[in-house]
Amino acid sequence: MKYSKYVSLFFLLLSLQSCSDFLEQEPGTQTSIDELLQNKTGVLQALTGLYSELEANIRPERFAVYADLQGGNIKFAPTASGSLKGQISTPSNIEQLYSFEDVALTSNFQTFYDSSYDLINQANLILEYTPALTDATDAEKNQIKAEALAIRAYAHFLLSLVYSQDYKYTADASHLGIVYSTESIKAGIQYPARKTAAETYSLIITDLQTAIANYSENSLLKGAAYSFFNQKNTKALLARVYLQKGDWENAYETANDVITNSGVSLTSKENLVAEWEKPDLPISEILLEFSIRKDNEGNVSSSMSQVFGYSTDINFQKYTASNDLVNLYESTDLRKQLFLVKPLFTLVEGVQTNVNFNFTKKYQDNAGYVAFRLSEMYLIRAEAALETNRSDLAMADINTIRARANATLLTETTGLKENIFLERRKELCFEGFLFFDIARNHKDVSRNDGCLANICSLTYPSLKYVLPIPTYNTNLNPNLQQNESY
Repeated sequence: MKYSKYVSLFFLLLSLQSCSDFLEQEPGTQTSIDELLQNKTGVLQALTGLYSELEANIRPERFAVYADLQGGNIKFAPTASGSLKGQISTPSNIEQLYSFEDVALTSNFQTFYDSSYDLINQANLILEYTPALTDATDAEKNQIKAEALAIRAYAHFLLSLVYSQDYKYTADASHLGIVYSTESIKAGIQYPARKTAAETYSLIITDLQTAIANYSENSLLKGAAYSFFNQKNTKALLARVYLQKGDWENAYETANDVITNSGVSLTSKENLVAEWEKPDLPISEILLEFSIRKDNEGNVSSSMSQVFGYSTDINFQKYTASNDLVNLYESTDLRKQLFLVKPLFTLVEGVQTNVNFNFTKKYQDNAGYVAFRLSEMYLIRAEAALETNRSDLAMADINTIRARANATLLTETTGLKENIFLERRKELCFEGFLFFDIARNHKDVSRNDGCLANICSLTYPSLKYVLPIPTYNTNLNPNLQQNESY
């Protein structure tokens, strides 16, 4: 408990202070870090805290809705009560980015940017102190290292999706990537510059490959195994990175490895809807879902339902499915049953009426953040097969997902690339993919149903496919180049 208290305090201080503040602390603070991370107990407490920080960075509203919101899967529910009851408006904390008008000085994603580099710094501290542990075996130290590396790579990858144009934006990926931090901020002022996109992806891949080579059988942390990085879900992340990069051979082989050797099976057709409707446990095909925080009595203080949830007709969240998405499903598609269709009191051009809104069943009750599940691997393998001239294998994988959903099977490979894109949109909705898939495929953004933004469409390529780096950070680091147009 003593270590837990001190480590939690230490990481809280890190998360609340800027890089410059941390650098200006008295030397005694560094001694306390040495004391906290001098043994296995302290390092494991720190690793537990790192997972908590990661979950707290990607589960809340802004990042959780970003890709689906920008891509057109989401529209807003009306205000539930009060003087504004029935009115539909854009939530203020995503209003700028939703209109593709985010401003560097007051960026909606300031917290995400800062928190991402805070947790990367924490991962680096763990990586630097773990090799010197005298009370841990080599296997234990390698396991700690593997998980910290996976988290570091994941955080950098998410940053690259938000702040760097897609990998093939330039022919040689020489456009700006992100700052890739591999050392903790402990002494001296550091002013790192952004890597190119090619360099960024190379560093992400190296971290993931190193992690995969160091895993033991099990995490040393207490909790559900699906809540921690392990070899199989780190390979799933690597497959996603290869897909985003357009490295088709490696994307195919890595996704195939996960499908074949992970020991996880696709949730059955008969159980698909029921699995998503479970109030606590994740869907059975989960590869990684971060645990949500519970109090001493087992109550959940926050979950994905705080973003997408529906409880009653006067108690629901703002984010619902657009008809742009819902209308993609065939009437027989089981995934169409994964929407709660609710008539809500709405003002339409000043007239009071009831309008149906579709809340996703994926994130009701105590739902956690779905990071990786097996169906994504089938979709990655399908796309990679198509891009390597194996269209028959690609169609077979798409039909596996469609058959599970009771959707009409494909019988010819004509238009398969677009079918794969649409299948990803239907299967992975609200799991953080659509906008990044649009950019990766060099498609245009087209948002119709319920769009309240000043800009509802965006033509690729556009400088607005990425967000501005917050002004505070560019002011702090003179080598940190801002994205164009900001």
